[in-house]
Amino acid sequence: MNAILAAFALVLLLALGAGLIRVLLGPTPSDRLMAAQLMGTAGIAILLLLAPVVRVPALVDVALVFALLAAVAVAAFTRRRQTAQDGE
Repeated sequence: MNAILAAFALVLLLALGAGLIRVLLGPTPSDRLMAAQLMGTAGIAILLLLAPVVRVPALVDVALVFALLAAVAVAAFTRRRQTAQDGE
């Protein structure tokens, strides 16, 4: 079972790399934000998959904190974009 979870974590790590490329090359700020959200979600999933593999239950708590920070980041980005559009 641990090998399967580690394999899934590896696949998600590849998705995280693809998201990094999109963050660097994204044509618009919205594309970059969506890629950053993909990276955050993949990172959270990797932590949740690796918690039972390495037998560290605290990784679940870390994943929860990352999920909360991701929600705050999206709200801040959306508010900043709205303020920038209102100013134009």
